[in-house]
Amino acid sequence: MTIILKPSLTRGGIVFRRVFHLLLLNLLLCGLFAAEVVSSTVRLVQVVDQLQNPWALDFLPGSEALVTEKPGRLQRVNLETGEKVQIQAVPEVHAVGQGGLLDVLVHPDFRKNQTVFLTYAAPDSSSAGASTTLISARLEGDQLTRQKILFQANPPVPGGHHFGSRIRVGEDGMLYVSVGERGRMNEAQDPMNFLGTVVRLHQNGQIPDDNPFMNNGKGRKEIYSYGHRNPQGMALDPKSGKIWVHEHGPQGGDEINILKAGANYGWPKTTYGEQYGGGRIGIGSTAPGIEAPLMHWTPSIAPSGMSFYQGEIFPNWKGDLLVGSLKFRMLVRVDLEGSEVQGQEVVFQDRIGRIRDVRVNRKGKVYLVNDEYPGGIFRLDPSN
Repeated sequence: MTIILKPSLTRGGIVFRRVFHLLLLNLLLCGLFAAEVVSSTVRLVQVVDQLQNPWALDFLPGSEALVTEKPGRLQRVNLETGEKVQIQAVPEVHAVGQGGLLDVLVHPDFRKNQTVFLTYAAPDSSSAGASTTLISARLEGDQLTRQKILFQANPPVPGGHHFGSRIRVGEDGMLYVSVGERGRMNEAQDPMNFLGTVVRLHQNGQIPDDNPFMNNGKGRKEIYSYGHRNPQGMALDPKSGKIWVHEHGPQGGDEINILKAGANYGWPKTTYGEQYGGGRIGIGSTAPGIEAPLMHWTPSIAPSGMSFYQGEIFPNWKGDLLVGSLKFRMLVRVDLEGSEVQGQEVVFQDRIGRIRDVRVNRKGKVYLVNDEYPGGIFRLDPSN
């Protein structure tokens, strides 16, 4: 079914058109997913409560985890008892809009080196702006020590939009960090700046010699890929060793992509989305020399957080992607055969609020971060 509306030049007409369009999107999404919701297969158990705008979670040895709260707090939580301990000496953050304390990654050899990585929006007093920033630190007791800035997406940009900020360690041992385009869409097509990119670094912050722009002068040396909008999901495929990323589109056009060195992912030259309220962006959905997304959501679901499932608790999900949705407060399972999308299923919807992060531990337990008041951490269990 296609519905065509003539654009109105009146303010009231534009408002009506926006409201109608939002209603239409909701109807379409309900139609797309209604037959796929299988909420009877899982139950949700809250394991940590009373968190303020939690953004990310990663696992410590044993039953503990680190959780970031966007206003600037880092909590050590016990996933069995719900106990929380606030970590001290967290860096100052720009907690405006989407900015704040964002992702956390526990070093794979944490037992040996006590190292953690954090991303946050770092304030700049001279410009009233902020930069997506990556640091390493040691977690000694309940305090961060030996903090070191590994990367900063300078120059700072005013406002609170699109920081990206997911971190993962690749199969190659490198750090991959997503950087949003901060609402400056056209900058994402210029790899001479960091906006709308994924950067790749050694764990000490040094630049790898084999980065795609290392020696050709066509982009910043830290950049691995560009043409991204606001990537807030990143996962390492345990089979292929490739890094997968999802990113927010505007009105439609949320994407999942597989990272390739030096690749251009199109924003805003190509997109399946449109301007908020309607209106074309770029030249279309595809173009030569631009990586097409593996899949896209149109209408948008506002994806955030992503993990591959490996484990025995949900054996039918092995090798699939679990993706959180902010907009529709749901968990989506993307059914995969290798890197081919076979379909998708809404595991549940409207049961715990906005899903900001999705993590799977080594035992196959799935943990979800709900960033709505009162924020908390939930575990996903089989219903039987």
